[in-house]
Amino acid sequence: MTNYNYYKISKSKKIRYLKHSQNNKLYIVFLHGFMSDLEGKKPKHFLKFAIKKKIGFLALEYSGHGKSSGKFTDGNISKWSKETSILINKIVKKNDFILIGSSMGAWISLNQFRIYNEQIKGFLGIGSAPEFLEKLMWNKFTKVMKKKISSEGIIYLKHGNYEYPITLQLIKDGRKNKVLNKIVYQKLNVTMIHGEKDESVPKVYSKKVLKIFKNAKKKLVIVKNGDHSLSSKKWLKILTKELNLII
Repeated sequence: MTNYNYYKISKSKKIRYLKHSQNNKLYIVFLHGFMSDLEGKKPKHFLKFAIKKKIGFLALEYSGHGKSSGKFTDGNISKWSKETSILINKIVKKNDFILIGSSMGAWISLNQFRIYNEQIKGFLGIGSAPEFLEKLMWNKFTKVMKKKISSEGIIYLKHGNYEYPITLQLIKDGRKNKVLNKIVYQKLNVTMIHGEKDESVPKVYSKKVLKIFKNAKKKLVIVKNGDHSLSSKKWLKILTKELNLII
């Protein structure tokens, strides 16, 4: 049984999260992807890893995701990044931490470097998707799609078995959250892991992330036959192995 917690950010907003508290120890902060939640295999796997290693852990569901309050269509990168910072302040406090960003979670992670540059001691990206709203969505929309979202404020995109409600405010907010032009000079371990057969995000995005870290010990791991999620047992082993090297 996984013990979830809730943190009330405001009168109308509460965020669901997972934690393992450790005093004066390193933490892992896991940030999930777009329209994902904490029910998946990765957050629970990393929580078990943290408990075994006797280090701290935090994973949260952004507003409009999972059991956190709010509508998904009201959310955006700015809001989700701010909620992440609030939970880091509440749970991790002044402890050092390693970021694990899955897909959009890597974008949210990169936004945290603006605030916690000194506390962040490592970064593990999984199928990293920074700035995907503009590059992988808007730029690939047809004229008809752009007209529809501009007039109606929302468009529904089908991808595999999922349908994603994409709002105009989400796209516009994404443009205010550019991270691939922000150089990080801190010395730390940065590893990007990407599935060879990722059909959602091209491998080049992991390479783009590595480029912004000028003084880091950098590594790119391409998982043979790997998909976007990398949640199967054998792929979780690879993620754990690489996380161990960062710690």
